[in-house]
Amino acid sequence: MDIRIRKAEKSDLVHILSLYGQPDMDHGEVLGLPEAEAIFTRIKSYPDYHIYVAESQGAIVGTFALAIMDNLAHRGALSGLIEDVVVASDHQGMGIGKQMMRFALDTCREKGCYKTVLSSNQKRVNAHRFYEGLGFTRHGYSFTMNLE
Repeated sequence: MDIRIRKAEKSDLVHILSLYGQPDMDHGEVLGLPEAEAIFTRIKSYPDYHIYVAESQGAIVGTFALAIMDNLAHRGALSGLIEDVVVASDHQGMGIGKQMMRFALDTCREKGCYKTVLSSNQKRVNAHRFYEGLGFTRHGYSFTMNLE
């Protein structure tokens, strides 16, 4: 499948929100477009933090966020953080997620990151198999605290 991965534009937000609304992501509970546009504008002001989309035949079929972070530890080596990975349900199993993750990892390597991390909800067993199949390993523990 021919996939093009590029930085998202504000005009892509409707499609991105639709992807986030899928049952295995946010169960239809997504931001409204005006709020998403405001956040997208703020994200664009951060250095090395971008939302990406995967396109196939002009349609957006996947998205992810990638932040390259500066660190004071590890002798100042950069690290990558991948978030909000999702592929359209009718396009899953076609290698789109793999291409998105290769793009993200290649970007991290090009920037000189010493590691790249992502987290995945414990319930997403298929996603865990997918990430492990790409070479990610489970490392340590991930902790969360609901602040609502």
